Amino acid sequence: MTRVSPTAPPAQPALLCALAGHRPSRPPVWFMRQAGRSLPEYRRVREGIAMLDACVRPDLVAEITCQPVRRHDVDAAIFFSDIMVPLKLAGVDVDIRPGIGPVLAQPPRTAADVRALTTLAPDGLGVIEDAARACIAELGDPTDPEATPLIAFAGAPFTLAAYVVEGRGTRDHLAARTLMHADPEAWDALMTWAGDLAIAFIRAQIRGGATVAQLFDSWAGSLSRADYARYCLPYSARVFSALAADGVPTIHFGTGTGPFLDLLATAGPTCVGVDYRLGLDEAIDRLRAIGRPSPLVVQGNIDPALLSCPTPVLRAHARAVVEAGMGADGHIVNLGHGVPPSTDPDCLSDLVAYIHSLRPGKD
Repeated sequence: MTRVSPTAPPAQPALLCALAGHRPSRPPVWFMRQAGRSLPEYRRVREGIAMLDACVRPDLVAEITCQPVRRHDVDAAIFFSDIMVPLKLAGVDVDIRPGIGPVLAQPPRTAADVRALTTLAPDGLGVIEDAARACIAELGDPTDPEATPLIAFAGAPFTLAAYVVEGRGTRDHLAARTLMHADPEAWDALMTWAGDLAIAFIRAQIRGGATVAQLFDSWAGSLSRADYARYCLPYSARVFSALAADGVPTIHFGTGTGPFLDLLATAGPTCVGVDYRLGLDEAIDRLRAIGRPSPLVVQGNIDPALLSCPTPVLRAHARAVVEAGMGADGHIVNLGHGVPPSTDPDCLSDLVAYIHSLRPGKD
């Protein structure tokens, strides 16, 4: 069912227009992990620089953040960083090892360990605020309708907590799932701490000029619906409740969260991200049934695997996603996961141009 916005959208960037539940003149599109290893210019500027070091150099953060905007003409830039950065700034001994990912020297496993975790003071985030300002210097004044919006981001409390407890990325997150049941008090303290980190990290980016915020829950799909509802949802909802005071629209995305997509919506975001495993039309129907978010705004959900398909196949898929998105009040085109490192950059540029050429509901 095609939805038509009841009022004409105000003059603002296409991304913000869609987040307000309106239909901009062209479908807005950006890609998760658009700033990364798929770009040769990214590989050049990152050569010899460790990930966590790159994330605290404002000049480098701004350069990498803006690279996909220059190359692809996407409708948003997402702040270049890593979900481990706020942990590092809070004093957690974490490193990102090639071929392994984040590794913590001393993962907390008890209530005493959790109590020993230090908080992240606002004055410890100056480098993040400076980096966001450096991005805005190229992207444009956030009040300018022609500017490219900067999206702030952070890992959701569960994803941060899972990394912290496991000590590294794992497939099933057994230690985290054990802790939430075995010691609910320690789990509550850990998730509250992780939520505070996410709030502080996003707010630093907002102070620097970001006008949208996205919360990523990379590991939420490892949970049952019941465990997510009891042990995770309240903490993500707390993040969105806190960010409401900052006056920026928010996006909630979790990988493998199709079985409880409605719960992501009840956390209180402006927009719900849909991964590639769930049809966008079905996702919209589910969200429409619960009346959240309102207006109903979704993001997604091109399958990243199709980026390696012949152009006609990819375009047909993208067009189907755009047409399905017409069932919502607002739709931001994105992938249903991040850009694979092996993706041909020209493929993404062509895809953006094609999506921008579409006029769903009119052609």
